[in-house]
Amino acid sequence: MFGNVLLIGGNGQLGSCLRKHNKFYKLKSPSKKELNLTNKRDITRALKKYAPKIIINCAAITDMKIAEKYPAKCFEINVVGTINLVNEIKKYDKNIKLIHLSSDGVYPSIKGNYSEKSNIGPYNLYCWSKFLSEIPVKTLKKFVIIRTRFFDKNKIKFKKVAKDIFTSSIEINELSKKILKLLKNNFSGIINIGTKRMSLFDRYKKYKKIIPIYRSEILASLDIQLAKDSSMNIKKMQKFL
Repeated sequence: MFGNVLLIGGNGQLGSCLRKHNKFYKLKSPSKKELNLTNKRDITRALKKYAPKIIINCAAITDMKIAEKYPAKCFEINVVGTINLVNEIKKYDKNIKLIHLSSDGVYPSIKGNYSEKSNIGPYNLYCWSKFLSEIPVKTLKKFVIIRTRFFDKNKIKFKKVAKDIFTSSIEINELSKKILKLLKNNFSGIINIGTKRMSLFDRYKKYKKIIPIYRSEILASLDIQLAKDSSMNIKKMQKFL
């Protein structure tokens, strides 16, 4: 059991999944109304009220379309919000450990097999916001940056899926278990969390009847850039987890 854990973004997809796991003692997950990362006073009050030893930050705009449509809002929540959180942690207790959710989108996502040491190359605004959010986190004494891509097998909304887009995407329940193992193993640093390289079509067809299409067909109807091969090298994950 993990005690004194503050979960930010607990009503989101991943946050909700983490709350379902009965592995936390005194898990606190305040609503966005109580704890908004764009408000420094909210963060200060939460740190004093809950005195966390660990903070899991799942709060972010993750929809790429929304990020492109509202770039200022995306930057404010994903980047400025993280800067605010880091600064308040430093003021309150430098020994607090921050678990920060990032994205496989920080990599160029062209050739795949990206390790934690690979060159950075975000390919759209959302991906840039996640990379920029990592920078302040790395100034903390204790931190974990998780680069990942996840999906909920029960909420696959697509009817058509690309057979030539490759990822290391992980099912949300499996990601939650990995995060809990990270806490147990006391890991620190940057880590890729995912599964073996597979096309989106091959991954999703196990859970839902879908139609295979090509990446070019999707791009023709979008104003944003998409990954071609964002698969990650997960040797570090396999070593520690």
